[in-house]
Amino acid sequence: MAGTNLIGVRLRKLRVDAGRSLASVARDVGISSSALSQIETGAMQPSVNRLIEIVNVIGVPVAAIFDAYEVLPQAHLDATSVVEPIRGVHVAAPGAVDTTMLGQGVVYRRLTPVALDGVDLFESTYPPGSSSSIDGAMLVHEGFEMGSVVSGTLLFEFTEGSVSLGAGGSLSFWATRPHRVVNESENVTAVAVWLTLRDRADG
Repeated sequence: MAGTNLIGVRLRKLRVDAGRSLASVARDVGISSSALSQIETGAMQPSVNRLIEIVNVIGVPVAAIFDAYEVLPQAHLDATSVVEPIRGVHVAAPGAVDTTMLGQGVVYRRLTPVALDGVDLFESTYPPGSSSSIDGAMLVHEGFEMGSVVSGTLLFEFTEGSVSLGAGGSLSFWATRPHRVVNESENVTAVAVWLTLRDRADG
C-alpha cells in the first residue's frame, strides 16, 4: 500500500514535471504553501477532496499518482510489476496494483493493471465515520462518474440533496456537479467501485 509519504513524493514530482511552483499550486488550490508542503513531505494526509483538487490544478488525472513509478524504489517496482504474457494483454497479480491511503483512512485502489487513457477505474474503501472531505467541502472535477456500492452503505451528498445507497446500489452523474461521499456508519466499512470517464484531452 502506498504510504502517505509516497503520495507526497508522487504529487511533488507531478507538480515539478508540470513546471508549477509550490506556492502557485497552493494558491490555486486555496491552501497555504505550508499545508501543501506538509502533504508533499508526508506530514499530512490529503483527503479525497484535497487530492483531487491538487491534481486538477496540476493538470493530471487522479490515476497519475499511481503511475509515477520512477519515484519508487526498485524493490517496490519488482513487487508491483505488471506482466504481458500475451501481446496486448496486461496482467497484474493480486496485490500488484498499488493502493493509496488518504485522510481518515480512506483507501483508493486502481482496478486496472495499466493506466487507461480517459478512463479511471477505482475501488474506494471508506472506514466508519469517514468522508471524502473532512470539512464538508463538496468535490468538483471533470468527467462523468458511475459508482456501485459493493458493501456497507454510503451517503452521496449533492447541493440539491442526498442519496443513500447500500450494497448493490449504483448511481451516475457529471462530476462537475458538487458532491461528497460519507460513510455514516459507526462500525461498518463501506466499499464502492468507481468508473470515471474523462475527456481524453483532459488526461
